[in-house]
Amino acid sequence: MLRFPGQGSRNPDDVVIGPLDLAARVDEALTVQALAFGLGADEIAVRRQIVLRHLTSPGARALGATTARGRLVGFVYGMPNDRTHWWSTVVEPYLRAQGYDEWLDNSFVITELHVHPRYQNLGIGRALITNITDSATEPRSILSAIDTDSPARGLYRSLGYEDLARPVLFPSAPKPYAVMGAPLPLRRRRTGANRFPP
Repeated sequence: MLRFPGQGSRNPDDVVIGPLDLAARVDEALTVQALAFGLGADEIAVRRQIVLRHLTSPGARALGATTARGRLVGFVYGMPNDRTHWWSTVVEPYLRAQGYDEWLDNSFVITELHVHPRYQNLGIGRALITNITDSATEPRSILSAIDTDSPARGLYRSLGYEDLARPVLFPSAPKPYAVMGAPLPLRRRRTGANRFPP
């Protein structure tokens, strides 16, 4: 478990990173996601079913960031990638066009990573993603992120993720995404970029 000391009046509680029973706390997690990602009630209802279905996949696991009072303020979950999953079927042609479709094999996919806005920029997101990938047996990790110059994309790049395909269009998603990949273990500090062979 990792501890993040409270940040004065802004974030008075200590935050602990540890295993999360995401199925039992799915509504709390989706509240965090709604605040972090700007989702409405209809989108959250759909995502609830998706999360619960993902958690039945072999190797799926989750970590949470919880305050001393038990409030969930961040979470991450992922699983070994499976080409038959919906996400893989959407991104595969984009990756193939760039010569990276082999990244769908032997990869641990970060499905969701969200931190409550009041607890962002404290290193919690970095701790969540590095800790969940540290226990992966796969040699690499992949994820998708909205294709903008956001703090999330900056975090992923600092950990060694690079763009594999962009823009990627998901059905019904209003914004394009980028698929990113990184060798495991993830980088612990900012250094020169890794380059993937074609």
